[in-house]
Amino acid sequence: MKRNPYVGSDFDDFLKSEGIFDDVQAVAVKRVLAHQLQQSMRAKRLTKTAMAKRMGTTRAQLDRLLDPENPSATLASVVKAANAVGKRVKISLVNA
Repeated sequence: MKRNPYVGSDFDDFLKSEGIFDDVQAVAVKRVLAHQLQQSMRAKRLTKTAMAKRMGTTRAQLDRLLDPENPSATLASVVKAANAVGKRVKISLVNA
């Protein structure tokens, strides 16, 4: 009987073997962050213009932060956005 080399492996192993694990993980984190910020803005009834004003930035900068495909958000921007909707950022490292 021929053994399937993929049985018992997981998706992370596949992404690592393709050399894209870090990029995929960064996009996934950014998608969650963007979604949470948009939900918080909706709950506070904030437009993008009002949110940008609270952050002391431009609407274009906010659009980049809320774009789930753009993983280049700085921690400073994330913290400003969280503060603007009355939230705090909590970051933790977990075992792989």
